[in-house]
Amino acid sequence: MLANIMVGFQSLLSIDVLIALVAGTAGGMVIGALPGFSAAMGVSLLIPITYGMSPIAALTMLTAMYTSAIYGGSITAILCHTPGTPASAATAIDGYQLTKQGRGMEAMGVATLGSAVGGTVSAIAMLLIAPALGAFSLKFSVLEYFLLSVFGLTVIASLAGDSVIKGLFSGVLGLVLGCIGLDAITGYPRMTLGVIQLEDGINFVPALIGLFSISQVMTLAYDVYHGKKGSVIEDEENLKHSRALPPFSELKTLFPTMARCSIVGTVVGIVPAAGAGVSSWICYSMGKRFSKHPEKFGHGALEGVASCETGNNAATGGALIPLITLGLPGSTVAAILLGGMMIHGLTPGAAMFTKNASTTYAIMIGFMLANILMGMIGLFAARYIARVSSVPMGYLGPVIVALCCIGTFAIRNNMFDVGVMLVFGLLGFVLKKFGFSAPPMILGMVLSEICENNWRRAVILANAKGGMLSYFLGRPIAIVLALLIVASLFSPVLMNFVNKKAHAIEKQQ
Repeated sequence: MLANIMVGFQSLLSIDVLIALVAGTAGGMVIGALPGFSAAMGVSLLIPITYGMSPIAALTMLTAMYTSAIYGGSITAILCHTPGTPASAATAIDGYQLTKQGRGMEAMGVATLGSAVGGTVSAIAMLLIAPALGAFSLKFSVLEYFLLSVFGLTVIASLAGDSVIKGLFSGVLGLVLGCIGLDAITGYPRMTLGVIQLEDGINFVPALIGLFSISQVMTLAYDVYHGKKGSVIEDEENLKHSRALPPFSELKTLFPTMARCSIVGTVVGIVPAAGAGVSSWICYSMGKRFSKHPEKFGHGALEGVASCETGNNAATGGALIPLITLGLPGSTVAAILLGGMMIHGLTPGAAMFTKNASTTYAIMIGFMLANILMGMIGLFAARYIARVSSVPMGYLGPVIVALCCIGTFAIRNNMFDVGVMLVFGLLGFVLKKFGFSAPPMILGMVLSEICENNWRRAVILANAKGGMLSYFLGRPIAIVLALLIVASLFSPVLMNFVNKKAHAIEKQQ
């Protein structure tokens, strides 16, 4: 392995590969920051450009585009409450609150550091344990995927905001909206109201952009109309004196969070159909439950930003493990990358670590360097990018709306998606005015299809194998996941008890 790593590292030192690395990293950050322009879109746009390149340069550029686009989505999520990619939706919760407090630069710095740490840890995992972890993902069946999605749904309680009831209502609404379209098993249209375009279901990206971006512009416009300040930022003095990273005394408290989320994000990324978006929400919930100050989450917690961004970028490296070792694309981006590998004569499987070992290790090391380079660029640029938040809303609002419309239309060249975006924008505005939270709805929509389809397939398999109980008890991974779900449901009560005990001991001392 050491010999292959050394050969792979030497292969990266050529001019064409280094240019591809820088171009993929910088381009991904720009693509990710544009609403609607997802990592999948960026990688697919690059495929034709890589035809004449060497396999190492081509795949290095594509994987660099992938990881940096996931990070790039946090830029507008933090500064404008506009997630550039679905994986950055959770980041907008605390990131935007920090921006309003004049701490957007610090939030950007923490997001950058967390993304670089998560991506680098997942790259190291890819280098060291790719074959073993890739083989483990084969043991997941439809029952495990269903339980994993249920585990994701337990996060809703952490995202509910001030009212758990309203948060649960939003989550259930998201699950219902996710069921719109053709039934995956029977092919029967559900809740489409006779609209042909809805037979494909509600496209998630326009809904996401509407709920977060358009609704926020509407809220700010409403505030301006009623005589409130016409700027995103509430305390410009804080912005002037802010720095790219918080003081080390505060920063060091985030390291355990980043370490946990790096591991969890990598593992979640390995599981097909989970991906960076699910990893982001799970890590956000976990960060809140392990935090000494969970009350700050949703009101501007740096731990919240660190959790999301570490988790979603760690998932990118995790997703590449089953792709390279087994040829299993667990996400849209992974499927596009599989096509890119095949174009350049690379067949996933054992040959990647024997016949093409030097190329494989070069790509994995290039992925790690892309995360490090992304962190360096992000920390350097945070000071300048954060100033976007001080632009008056009269100028910034129309630009955000224009970018949202262009990005939404570009997904499928379909004006219907723009209409969906506007409807969800109005829905998000109304929900916010009545105290309902949008994040649970987004999570419900993300997990609805995964949860329903895998449960129905699991029931069919269980009936063929003698019943659900015997099928469930015969799958150890499913039992472990079920125990994790129970632990996740009761952990808030346990953590409250532990925190009360800790405070009582502190008072006695």
